[in-house]
This record gives sequence, structure tokens and C-alpha cells, in this order.
Amino acid sequence: MVDKKYKELSIRKQAQLLSLNRSSLYLNDKIKDDSLLCNAIAEVYSDYPIYGYRRITAVLRRGGYVINHKLVQRLMKEMNLHAIYPGPNTSKRNLNEMKYPYLLSNLAVTRVNMVWQVDITYLRTKAGFMYLVAYIDVYSRLIVGFQLSNSLCVDACVGALKDAILKHDKPDIINSDQGSQFTSNEWIEELKVHGVTVSMTGKGRCRDNAHIERLWKSFKYEGSYLYKWNSIQELKNNIPKWVDWYNYSRPHQALKYKTPFEKYYGIIDKYYNLSTIPQYIMKLRPNFMMT
Repeated sequence: MVDKKYKELSIRKQAQLLSLNRSSLYLNDKIKDDSLLCNAIAEVYSDYPIYGYRRITAVLRRGGYVINHKLVQRLMKEMNLHAIYPGPNTSKRNLNEMKYPYLLSNLAVTRVNMVWQVDITYLRTKAGFMYLVAYIDVYSRLIVGFQLSNSLCVDACVGALKDAILKHDKPDIINSDQGSQFTSNEWIEELKVHGVTVSMTGKGRCRDNAHIERLWKSFKYEGSYLYKWNSIQELKNNIPKWVDWYNYSRPHQALKYKTPFEKYYGIIDKYYNLSTIPQYIMKLRPNFMMT
């Protein structure tokens, strides 16, 4: 009814002629603009559900929106959108159990299986939380073992460890945080059986386990982009695919853009040293020769 582009009559005059409250016209504009903004927020959130209102504000500003974080916060609240933050504490320590010193300070890691790091991360699905334990070889960044579990149990940690040692031999040292799984008698005894030295990060010092923390960051950003984690079945199907991609195909900046597999097994004059590669891997990856 009101034509804002009509220059012969002002908006005020048109509102008077139509017996309209002029403030309602601006209110309608505001509702319309908020609707468009809500769609934009929802699009960003659907791609990055880990983003809170401040990060979404930054993304939208880069896209040309002139907005402040308070508006985005209000709209997200109205749309019931909340960033995914860590709920369960995966590193809660049992104070009655054992702890060991951190052994990696100033230690030069010069070969494979010298030091492994282990950690647990949570994964949120529509059916609830799942937990992923992984072992990474510090020298090569190769994921040597992993296991998915529906609880924060030590059994998954031990199971993944046994599988990793079976496939890659045992490390000299395994470094973990002071979570209850890694201070338990069952865990410590398992390491002793294999002759592995125990190392633990200091309380509140996440950088002591930095390599596997970077792995989780890559997993949650790159993995969630490449694969679906919405259901438990999708996790079971797609985590092995992502680990496979990470180990064999993903160039690693810290490795001068070699893959963890190349660093772990070594390359000589563009050819893999095939004699060092376990037969079970050769069967999975028959075309190792560089072209």
C-alpha cells in the first residue's frame, strides 16, 4: 500500500492518507530484515554448529552484514540455536589412583614408536554422546589405533592399545592426561605388561599432549566437513574412512607435506621402503609405488 520509492508523496503523507501508524511501517521493515538475517544465521549454524553468536557475527560481517553480536545473540536465542560445547568431562581424574611425571620435556623424538600420545574426545550424535579414543605416533603423526565407545571406560583404551601394538609394535613411552582411565590400575598394568613407560601431562597443561589435541581439531573440523557424524552408525561407518584418509592421503604441514604414512614407513628416492610395511597394510593398500 505504501510505496517508499514514490517521490511525489513522502512516507509520512502516504501514511496519513491511508490512516496508518508510520511506526508500524518501520516495524515491518525490521521484521523483514530479521527474517533474512535469521536465515543467514541458520545457514552458518548448520555448517558450523560449534560456532557461538560471536563467531557467527564475524562470519556474517565478512559476508557484508552490518550487525552487532547482541542482535545475533538475541535471534539465536529466539531460534533456539546453541553452540555445541564440551559437556562431559573426558579427563576427570580419580584422585585415589596413580599419576606419573611428564617425560617429554626437552625430549627429541627422532624415530617412530618412540613416543605415542593417547586421548579421548566426545562426539555428539542425535542419539547422545559417543567417545573416541585414539593413539598417535608423535614422530610421524600416524594414527596407530582407535576405538569408538558409548562410555568413558578403560576397556576401550586398553582394546585400542592392544590393536595398535599388534599392528605397529609397542612404543617406548605413552603420554596421556590424568583422566581416570589413564590413572587406573588396569591401564597402568597393561602398559607394564608391554614394557611401555608411562608419562602424564601436568594438571591444566593441555599443550603437553599437543599433537593429539591437533588431531582432534582436524578430526572435528575436516572430518565433519567430509563425513557425517549425525548417528552412531554414521560414526561407525565413517570414522575408519577418515582415519584412512588422514593417515594415507592428507599432507601434513609439520611433516613438510608428507602424509603420516610416508613419514612412518619412510620414502627413498620416491619409492616406499616396502620391506618395512606390514603385510596386512600391503593388502589394504596394494598400489604404494609412486608414479
